[in-house]
Amino acid sequence: MIDVNGVKVGGEQLVVMAGPCSVESLDQLREAAQAVKAGGAHFLRGGAFKPRTSPYDFQGLAEEGLKLLRQVADENDLRVVTEIVDKDDIELVGKYADVYQVGARNMQNFQLLKALGKVKKPVMLKRGLSATISEWLNAAEYIAAGGNENIIFCERGIRTYETYTRNTLDLSAVAAIKELSHLPIIVDPSHGTGRWQMVQPMARAAVAAGADGLIIEVHPHPEVALSDGDQSLTPKNFNLLMSDLGKIAEVMGRKI
Repeated sequence: MIDVNGVKVGGEQLVVMAGPCSVESLDQLREAAQAVKAGGAHFLRGGAFKPRTSPYDFQGLAEEGLKLLRQVADENDLRVVTEIVDKDDIELVGKYADVYQVGARNMQNFQLLKALGKVKKPVMLKRGLSATISEWLNAAEYIAAGGNENIIFCERGIRTYETYTRNTLDLSAVAAIKELSHLPIIVDPSHGTGRWQMVQPMARAAVAAGADGLIIEVHPHPEVALSDGDQSLTPKNFNLLMSDLGKIAEVMGRKI
């Protein structure tokens, strides 16, 4: 069980991390944070450093984005989870974040993982684009070997031959991690499918599979989002999802 400033990941309570893919502005982030807090989220997620497939896409607001995340999260009594992409930024990101997120593209960035092993702040380790369970576990070992055992796994879909979805969400990974590791695991149905219409059913399935939480992209106006609008829920749809999850959590002996 990982304690993140009073929020325990891996216990009876399902932990929900929600917010926009990218921090775009104070108004956008504040509107998103108020919506996810009202819906029952515990963490505000948002990218300040965005490693994109194309170098010409929006790359994030860097430290200004981190400052906005901290400010808006504190206004709404939320914790902050945000991506770390460079080992030289660990101290900077750590000033503002409660959890370091290692993205799929950096799962085997061993220098970054080793450096994160020297800090005590929790790390959420996303599964790589084509990583096996064994490779994912060994990536976590790079962090743990340095002394930081505050690790949260995140299944976010893997690359397969299927083109209808952005990735193929592998919910069997939840059962595998539960069997092979003592660490908590959350699921990202937003990146796992790439389609907002599929986020709700796959989030329900993740909870039923035994996930300890979810990380979900929510944007107040997805149609104008600077990144990943197609997979972002509106606040209204996020509220509907949270209502559904409460019912499934109860069946699983857990709570939101």
